[in-house]
Amino acid sequence: MAGNEWINGYLEAILDSQAQGIEDTQQKPQAAVNLREGDGQFFNPTKYFVEEVVTGVDETDLHRTWLKVVATRNSRERNSRLENMCWRIWHLTRKKKQLEWEDSQRIANRRLEREQGRRDATEVLSEDLSEGEKGDGLGDIVQPETPRIQLQRNLSNVELWSDDKKENRLYIVLISLHGLVRGENMELGSDSDTGGQVKYVVELARALARMPGVYRVDLFTRQICSSEVDWSYAEPTEMLTTASADDCDGDETGESSGAYIIRIPFGPRDKYLRKEILWPYIQEFVDGALAHILNMSKVLGEQIGKGKPVWPYVAHGHYADAGDTAALLSGALNVPMVLTGHSLGRNKLEQLLKQGRQSKEDINSTYKIRRRIEAEELSLDAAELVITSTRQEIDEQWGLYDGFDVKLEKVLRARARRGVNCHGRFMPRMAVIPPGVDFTNVEVQEDTPEGEGDLASLVGGGTEGSSPKAVPTFWSEVMRFFTNPHKPMILALSRPDPKKNITTLLKAFGECRPLRELANLTLIMGNRDDIDELSSGNASVLTTVLKLIDKYDLYGSVAYPKHHKQSDVPDIYRLAAHTKGVFINPALVEPFGLTLIEAAAHGLPMVATKNGGPVDIHRALHNGLLVDPHDQEAIANALLKLVSEKNLWNECRINGWKNIHLFSWPEHCRTYLTRIAACRMRHPQWQTDADEMAAQDDEFSLNDSLKDVQDMSLRLSVDGDKPSLNGSLEPNSADPVKQIMSRMRKPEIKSKPELQGKKQVDNLNSKYPVLRRRERLVVLAVDCYDDKGAPDEKSMVPMIQNIIKAVRSDPQMARNSGFAISTSMPLNELTHFLKSAKIQVSEFDTLICSSGSEVYYPGGEDGKLLPDPDYSSHIDYRWGMEGLKNTVWKLMNTTAVGGESINKGSPSLIEEDHASSNAHCVAYQIKDRSKVMRVDDLRQKLRLRGLRCHPMYCRSSTRMQIVPLLASRSHRPISKKKTKRKI
Repeated sequence: MAGNEWINGYLEAILDSQAQGIEDTQQKPQAAVNLREGDGQFFNPTKYFVEEVVTGVDETDLHRTWLKVVATRNSRERNSRLENMCWRIWHLTRKKKQLEWEDSQRIANRRLEREQGRRDATEVLSEDLSEGEKGDGLGDIVQPETPRIQLQRNLSNVELWSDDKKENRLYIVLISLHGLVRGENMELGSDSDTGGQVKYVVELARALARMPGVYRVDLFTRQICSSEVDWSYAEPTEMLTTASADDCDGDETGESSGAYIIRIPFGPRDKYLRKEILWPYIQEFVDGALAHILNMSKVLGEQIGKGKPVWPYVAHGHYADAGDTAALLSGALNVPMVLTGHSLGRNKLEQLLKQGRQSKEDINSTYKIRRRIEAEELSLDAAELVITSTRQEIDEQWGLYDGFDVKLEKVLRARARRGVNCHGRFMPRMAVIPPGVDFTNVEVQEDTPEGEGDLASLVGGGTEGSSPKAVPTFWSEVMRFFTNPHKPMILALSRPDPKKNITTLLKAFGECRPLRELANLTLIMGNRDDIDELSSGNASVLTTVLKLIDKYDLYGSVAYPKHHKQSDVPDIYRLAAHTKGVFINPALVEPFGLTLIEAAAHGLPMVATKNGGPVDIHRALHNGLLVDPHDQEAIANALLKLVSEKNLWNECRINGWKNIHLFSWPEHCRTYLTRIAACRMRHPQWQTDADEMAAQDDEFSLNDSLKDVQDMSLRLSVDGDKPSLNGSLEPNSADPVKQIMSRMRKPEIKSKPELQGKKQVDNLNSKYPVLRRRERLVVLAVDCYDDKGAPDEKSMVPMIQNIIKAVRSDPQMARNSGFAISTSMPLNELTHFLKSAKIQVSEFDTLICSSGSEVYYPGGEDGKLLPDPDYSSHIDYRWGMEGLKNTVWKLMNTTAVGGESINKGSPSLIEEDHASSNAHCVAYQIKDRSKVMRVDDLRQKLRLRGLRCHPMYCRSSTRMQIVPLLASRSHRPISKKKTKRKI
């Protein structure tokens, strides 16, 4: 294939070009077939397609090559290859243009849908405003603000977190599932886009544990027992740091205080899995995390809670997979959820589609992008607070999601401040909190001769008689590359990823002769043993770097060491600062730019991309220049300016030190805790008077369904002899499930025969009288109906009977196992079905009806079913029934399937089914299934209007039910894989 390299080069040039004006050629090939040209000759397809492509793309070199080959006509093989090349160019170019057109249409449609959703929501929200309040519309509320004014306004009514918060004793849960997570010698970059996240969550856990008022921080991740990775990743627990000495005094200090990494086993334990492969095992992780939190809450209660369980103050998910996990834990534990996206799926999808190299199907199969986006949407539904690093992340990345709209969020926040009803609409609060930096390893070096002395001793230039001073060993690893190591060093530190734009930096350095003569260039591009063992993208970048060094003859001016440790990074910054160098981040888009802050702390001015987080960093520090990452000349000029102008270099150096405290970990944690404290606390343990008053104003109760650890018995799913709970209990216990259940079970009181009747009555009034004695709960999710929407007894009855029979025939499963049935049928219809099928209601410990909106327990007087006393208030969270019904009615009667409009006066497509509806379930009869929009489209439109709920079609799509989000997620089996194997 060596002979085709020039062909592939032209193809890549055409595909990567950004030329405009290519007309639609979809019908031109058909019109050109069998046509004659003006001179009477038959149509030449080779000439036609080359001219079409060259006209649009302006590839004159390719056209000259074709003309030369046609003129000679002495090689049929070459003409054939050229013709084949032209067909390939035309096909790929058209494919790229088609993808770009589809992408633009999709973006335009999303923009229209978002605007329509915002208008509908604003119209509904303005109906109950007075004439004086109606002026506070979108245009009046959304005003541009400077960062200082915005910060003052946002924190005007919020009590700042201070050092006198010792009495709080908070328990904080952080979740980061993928990657290799440990406290020391972190292996960054084991998974794409995870290196910065792993470092961030570990340092955040450490910093939070040192804050006054924080007693314990648990960082949950995956346990990996594989020979492919270090043994430390198989340890169930790893201590990161102890609690703050100021926060632990006297007898209140317990051995459980501090920050810990908690590794939960889920999925295959014998190998490392990329984050794209972890999705099927997410709910298995929830089992283990929930068991650990239950046990830890009791332990902390004995230490600092005066015997009462200490529940988590917040559940904080990092990335989409951990956000999905945090949403489930938040709903089960009734605590606020916080989300940090780090890298967002919709933004990545947009970037990949713009490249035009992969279709949506290919992208989804590679990155599981649809599952990731849906997890991010569900996380937005459940989150109270979303933490971002920059304002750009809010506007340009989170703004792509259905669950968040900047303008609507401000309207809802303004209404909440005034105490005006929001009709069940909700948008999470966004907070910009830049990541902190650990400055413990930073040694600020002033401009003294000592720094030059270190460098001189390293390169053999020390003066005679001077005492040698120890220098970092890594300095010699870098200096061996340079002919003149005294030159100022331009430092770039990043992965060899195409997005980091290292090759453009190298071209700018190689083509600028004054810059080459004045400075050296150091490229720290991760760790490698063999380039061929790296991924294709990283290997391609490194190969290109080596070729460019050879092309521009940069030997002696560029360093590119193969290995470095995390502990060497501060030494790398210090070396660049000693030589009065510059740090550069030329990434195409940089979400935040943590290395820029680290460099500023070590006294290095910066040159950074103008796309993304560096804009906010530069606004705060004023310690460098911003450039267009695509402009080689601008990059070279900025570097040359900082290196050559010493006054400017010193000014940027001092400015960076002056404001660097804004990015310290204590400052980050103080803002973090202040923002979380402003969230509405759902658990009674953490509720304040303001939270209780707000709950009364919104006309819904936030009574906790977890007042006692016994209440969690319904949500503990166990599979056979192998419990799915993580065994973080007593190590000598043979069965941790029995241990938990024994703690949950109330002490048995041996009573006399005359007291048996009273005991039975007490059991009827107690919560979950049977479930507390169960060790296993088999949940039967059954919904099977005929064409008319009636229950299909011929299918469902044998299935239920066979499952019950199979469980009871197994001695291990039959021992103290219970059954629960979950269905979309309302209670009266379910009891009638069971009666007609001759199945006793008492066979089941729990009946979950109307798609999770109602929960009942047998055991009442005369066989009466008892409703769960707390479940209704639990799922009532963010449930606005009346506003939802009005919106659904409007959507379903104005928009049909495919987004087509329905004419006014046409008969309604849906009819409310009052018999199947209840306080937390809205049911509709579907009249014409062919015209009703898909459930995913309906969910999207509801999210765009700020409504958090779960619509679904049932009864063979003849009925639609809409329930609260918590109801749809809390009643289902936690581990689907184990449920299937169990049945």
